[in-house]
Amino acid sequence: MNAMTSIFFPQTPRYKQHPYFQRLLQASALILGLGLTLTLTACKSTSAPEKRVHANETFTTDTPFSYASKRPPEAACETGKRALLSQGYRISEDKTLSLNGEKIFRPETERVVRLGINLVCLASGRGAIIYANALETHYELKSSGSSAGVSVSGMGSLSLPWTMDRNTLVKISEETITNAGFYQRLFDLIESLEGGKKATPAADDAP
Repeated sequence: MNAMTSIFFPQTPRYKQHPYFQRLLQASALILGLGLTLTLTACKSTSAPEKRVHANETFTTDTPFSYASKRPPEAACETGKRALLSQGYRISEDKTLSLNGEKIFRPETERVVRLGINLVCLASGRGAIIYANALETHYELKSSGSSAGVSVSGMGSLSLPWTMDRNTLVKISEETITNAGFYQRLFDLIESLEGGKKATPAADDAP
């Protein structure tokens, strides 16, 4: 009877019952699954190449980032500084021919937006060109230690106009503002502070 049983129901070899062999099988299955995942990921990445942002950079002379001022560079930057201060921006860096202003928004309870504007004033044939660049950075509030000033990686300490006890900021996105209307409104304000009525595009400036 035992012989017949062994013929129709062969026993599992003892080496296959050893714990070491079982662990070896598990490890092999894990490596095989990982290799398959990497292969599928590689195939997906090669079939859908990443879109390169730089391909859309045209470097055209018709740009919304500059404005022609009839004042000297120092006076033009001073006017730009007054324009930002009048809109609630905090001047974080102030040099003779450049300055940085920032403003903090809180559109949602757990989200903070930092709007930073950089102005650079360079001499031109008729006065100065003011170059503006704005950066919009989004953060999420995460529970942590208590601090009124929040330290953010890559940009140092960020002071907030409200109490931020037991919260820290985590950057989730950052992008340069390219909207022409945004810069036109800023330049219109600078023009009005200079005593003019309408901002003049820098492209119209000529020696």
